[in-house]
Amino acid sequence: MSETVERHSFGAEVGRLLDLVVHALYSEREIFLRELVANAADAVDRRRFGALTDSALALPADAKVRINPDKAARTLTLSDPGIGMTKDELAQNLGTIARSGTRAFSQSLADAKPEERPSLIGQFGVGFYSAFMVADRVEVTSRKAGSDEAWTWASEGQGEYTLAPATRTEPGTDIVLHMKADAEEYLEGIRLETILRKWADHITVPVTLVRDGEEVAGTKGTALWRKPKSEVSEEEYTEFYRQVAHAFDKPWATLHWRAEGQLEFNALLFVPGMKPFMAIEEQRESKVRLHVRRMFITDEAGLLPSWLRFVQGVVDTEDLPLNVSREMLQATPVLARIRRAVTAKVVSELKSRSRDAESYATFWQAFGPVLKEGLWEDAEHRQDIAGLLRFRSSTTEGWVSLADYVGRMKPNQEAIYILVGDDVDALKRSAQIEGFSARGIEVLLLSDHVDAFWPERYDSHDGKPIRSITQGSDDLSAFEPEIAEGDAPADLADLLPKLKEALKDDVSDVKASQRLVDSAVLLSAPAFGPDLQMQRLLRRAGRGAGMGAGMGAGMGGQPVLELNPRHPLIRRIAERAAAGEDVGEAAQTLVDLAHVQGGDPPRDPVAFARRVASALAQG
Repeated sequence: MSETVERHSFGAEVGRLLDLVVHALYSEREIFLRELVANAADAVDRRRFGALTDSALALPADAKVRINPDKAARTLTLSDPGIGMTKDELAQNLGTIARSGTRAFSQSLADAKPEERPSLIGQFGVGFYSAFMVADRVEVTSRKAGSDEAWTWASEGQGEYTLAPATRTEPGTDIVLHMKADAEEYLEGIRLETILRKWADHITVPVTLVRDGEEVAGTKGTALWRKPKSEVSEEEYTEFYRQVAHAFDKPWATLHWRAEGQLEFNALLFVPGMKPFMAIEEQRESKVRLHVRRMFITDEAGLLPSWLRFVQGVVDTEDLPLNVSREMLQATPVLARIRRAVTAKVVSELKSRSRDAESYATFWQAFGPVLKEGLWEDAEHRQDIAGLLRFRSSTTEGWVSLADYVGRMKPNQEAIYILVGDDVDALKRSAQIEGFSARGIEVLLLSDHVDAFWPERYDSHDGKPIRSITQGSDDLSAFEPEIAEGDAPADLADLLPKLKEALKDDVSDVKASQRLVDSAVLLSAPAFGPDLQMQRLLRRAGRGAGMGAGMGAGMGGQPVLELNPRHPLIRRIAERAAAGEDVGEAAQTLVDLAHVQGGDPPRDPVAFARRVASALAQG
């Protein structure tokens, strides 16, 4: 060891702290490059700020951060023309864990005007030590701007470091990482470029990368979200949207704003113009990117609720530190306030754009099912979401809002009627709807999977209960049919008790129906419990879990069989019952017919086919 080289111990329990940095604080190894680039960018900003009052600190015209991988030497070098460090500052900033020169400098600017303060990224003073995740030795050669002396700090991260005189022709800092054997991937140019584009693409200091002997741009260096809206073209918005969303379409809506006051952040968000190829129903988390002072932190900060997870973009704040852990971000109160503000802005934008029915229909067809999830899981925004809902209708073409429906309700109508199933076209032809259509009563047709669930949480709108027409027995006697109902109803006095006895294991009741016009029978759910669509989902879930097809019926109760007393088939069976004939087989056939026209298979397809064949043979 030369006499000019000084050996020092770190100013903390370095063994434990470095182990913590390497193995606990960072969830991704590649983070080291973000941290080192952030430090270099800070150093350049600090020199630029100092040059405002001291021309001797002026930056070179081509100031940039330069990254040079050397596979042969197995080193990675980062160079910057920043403010640099003296010997004492190297010892203080790098020789003491959790002491940050950036933080000390930021504190010294407490009295400076906001517009005069540089945007400094690092705050905790541990980011530099992430280098030891990939390097078994780190050397830092630095020359302070305004000084002629340069010094080299070096350490293997084992509890000691050395300081030695060095030479550097210009002010700034070189960091040389001697890479570990299992970290050689970070000497590949394309790997480094991918990391830079992911984590540091929008810092203001240019970053270049040496690849195959040539120096190429490593980052774009333009934080589009920090520019005034008037300075951003539609083409730039579209290009950026496609970059962050990995999409090929144009955004349906672009939200670009700056929040100021107690909470400050910039945001640039996009609502896609089309549904992505990957099913967003399967991805339950928002992927809006969180940046701190232009530096990417994570896309798992949950900046929007899951029912807005189709929104893409960036939120960039000055009110958070460049944290070392996504887990720490989750507990930060500032982030919770940003979430509320961003959610409110997106909801407000959707409300505004919903006034254009044609344009909003494009959005709704792509993302309506996801938005509906908020009715089930987000009590705070339930009313706002309800105003954004659109439905198909039994009486009107196009999309219908709840407000539209309420405005068209009949004078004596007390409820908002819905019918839930798997297919809108099938719902329009459903026997369930016949009586309502005959009386001119509108029914909303719901065909998304979530439609079976949300009415349980949002069960009324504008004081009107939302009621499934398959559940219970709605009294339609107050409404006169708009078409003739045909012949007088048959007398079912003898038929009903016989059917109840024959079907006592299959239905909870058999009764005459007011809502059948063309069909002979239908099944309805009991007044309390899940409606028919929920029971179907429960049966499917039960079959998928090996629990048998009876799961839905078991949880919802046996259905009710409703008969149309004006239908020729019911008339014929009623006559047979009055004559004392056995109607047991006819009863089984009626139940299976009701299942089939409801979109379900008969209980026993083979037996059903035999009964139908026998009936046809008998004429």
